[in-house]
Amino acid sequence: MSVRLIDSLATTPPLAELFSDESVLQAMLDFEVALARAEARTGIVPAAAADAIAVSAKSCNFDAATLAHATLRAGTPAIPLVKALTERVRKTNPEVAGFVHWGATSQDVADTVMSMLLKRAEPMVTNDLSKLEQALARLAEQHGKTVMLARTLLQPAPPVTLGLKAAGWLGAVHRGKQALQCGFHAAAILQFGGASGTLASLGDRGRAVVEALTQELGLGTPPPAPWHTQRDQLATLICACGVLTGSLGKMARDISLLMQHEVGEAAEPAGGGRGGSSTMPHKHNPTACSLTLAAAHRLPGLVASFLSAMVQEHERGVGGWQAEWPVVAAVVQSTGLAVNSMAEVAEGLTVDTARMRANIERTNGVIFAERAMLLLAPKLGRDVAHMVLEAAAKKSAIEGRHLAEVLAGIPEVTAHLDPTELKQLETPEQYLGSAEAFRKALISKSDQEQ
Repeated sequence: MSVRLIDSLATTPPLAELFSDESVLQAMLDFEVALARAEARTGIVPAAAADAIAVSAKSCNFDAATLAHATLRAGTPAIPLVKALTERVRKTNPEVAGFVHWGATSQDVADTVMSMLLKRAEPMVTNDLSKLEQALARLAEQHGKTVMLARTLLQPAPPVTLGLKAAGWLGAVHRGKQALQCGFHAAAILQFGGASGTLASLGDRGRAVVEALTQELGLGTPPPAPWHTQRDQLATLICACGVLTGSLGKMARDISLLMQHEVGEAAEPAGGGRGGSSTMPHKHNPTACSLTLAAAHRLPGLVASFLSAMVQEHERGVGGWQAEWPVVAAVVQSTGLAVNSMAEVAEGLTVDTARMRANIERTNGVIFAERAMLLLAPKLGRDVAHMVLEAAAKKSAIEGRHLAEVLAGIPEVTAHLDPTELKQLETPEQYLGSAEAFRKALISKSDQEQ
């Protein structure tokens, strides 16, 4: 299935396929088959019923558009689907048709199907996350000694290394991956409680069916009880998606700013129709970064929508869980697109180290005013040193001269700093502080927790 045009900037093809009508419909049918088999294993329905349901439960036997239309009247897709499946089974084996959906309720289908889809979505997202982590680790290692301007409030500041910047991105991505995996683990669980969450219709065999159904669906450890109106575990995943996508948006913002012509220090990969303009042939736009930033803009509102729907009434909410399907699908797809986009960026990032050095030089050394002030403060006092350096920086900007050159003409400075100290003042490598230690610590933590 191809991505819908309206969603073309909001998902990846694999995730679009996962949340497509056919995929969702088949997942609903798979739930009904698994339920019948679990109940046959526990002696609640005859084995013939499970066989007949399995034969009929193929998505090609049903029309998604018809079911969607009926869902608007029923308030849940499970009701029209169960009715249609029952009729299908009745045609092949009328004696067992009544065992379709035995003991289940509509929300069991809706929630468990979403859990099934999330289980399948996890490797799609985390595989790209692993690629992104590996690419960022390589960047952080390769550019441990590549000096560049720091920017605070978008203005030049004392230097950092690209390795430290990449390691910072890596740290956030790694933490986000850990939270995301925990979120998927919490969310991809069975929902099976029947009418009011007690499975009273199954007598004393409710727990046995829960365990058998969990095994049939491959959803891991069954929950201790149904969670119909307790949405916290799913919310854990949604919030993790929001935080991770925000971190990816920060990385995308940094790189898109580094791509500006006036800066020109890095660029995401181009080619294959990527990054061009409909009117300006010279353009190399930050397309992957823009997709990630768009996702980062969407996610906060979607996360808020989910959290607001958590306030659900008693044993089944009115409008709360009915709001979730499109929200959860949009959150996961947006997150997956952001991860996929930034993995591509990190793997193919072009770095212009000469431009980074040139941009440092263009500041005429004023970014080292802090360093000079710290050298002079023990001699002149902090306040006096600050005033001297502030005046020197202004003079440097007005006259277009290097800060060290201006300082060499100020008696208060030359009385305490010799020509060698002034000459080395503007050497970026000598004013990196703990940058290397921080870079190594971030990389090490990511490596240790892989």
